[in-house]
Amino acid sequence: MKRIPTSFLLNSLLVMLFLYLPVLILIGLSFNASTMGVAWKGFTLQWYEKLMMDPSILDATVNSVVIALVSTGLALILGVGTAIGLEKSQGVPMPWVNMVMVLPLVIPEILLGVSLLMVFVLCQIPLGFGTIIIGHMVFNLPLTVVIVRARLRKLDPAWEDAARDLGATSWDVLTRITLPLLRPAIWGAALLGFTVSLDDFVVTFFVAGPGSTTLPLKVFSMIKTGITPEINALSAVMVVVSMVCVGLSWLFQQRSTLDS
Repeated sequence: MKRIPTSFLLNSLLVMLFLYLPVLILIGLSFNASTMGVAWKGFTLQWYEKLMMDPSILDATVNSVVIALVSTGLALILGVGTAIGLEKSQGVPMPWVNMVMVLPLVIPEILLGVSLLMVFVLCQIPLGFGTIIIGHMVFNLPLTVVIVRARLRKLDPAWEDAARDLGATSWDVLTRITLPLLRPAIWGAALLGFTVSLDDFVVTFFVAGPGSTTLPLKVFSMIKTGITPEINALSAVMVVVSMVCVGLSWLFQQRSTLDS
């Protein structure tokens, strides 16, 4: 077994500290009994209890979860079908389609938010939950297509060919062969899309309307008056939920890779 160089381990440790030390400090301060500053005054759960008793935060949480679920679900329905269609269109060169599909993932979010706002204003679409869902679908859809297509390219076409030889219809092949084999990638795309939607601030900031406040928008409104322990607790919850969803997404995608 090859030994990992000490310098590599040290560099990896420094990178991990650079990335996650601020997050760990934030989570630690969410349990600090001090009402201001970073001086440790003792362990407490009172800030989490206040979060649970704050109706505005609960409403923002419900809004974020509902928007994330709806936008992710719609992106999955459209994205899985689009990925299968693009991969099955053999012999049809469509490089421009691939470029257009990944474009929302590479352009700056602020440009995406401004563009969507201009479209909604020109079409006289009132801002609210519907516009937020559409905005989140814009970046969730290409994310789903990329993940599902990566899985599709690793599937053995002999499975589908064998099913057709045995008399299976196209619908049977899709529902009994293709989709079950895509299940790990679909779950991975769903969890990753849900996380991105739940944490999104920039696009949501431009396309949100009255009464459609999400958790990131709520955090932004709270920090205008200063950093409080409640903000630390709320941020810690969002970080933990996001890391769990991303970790589960990675596990599903690793399972997809091992199964192929």
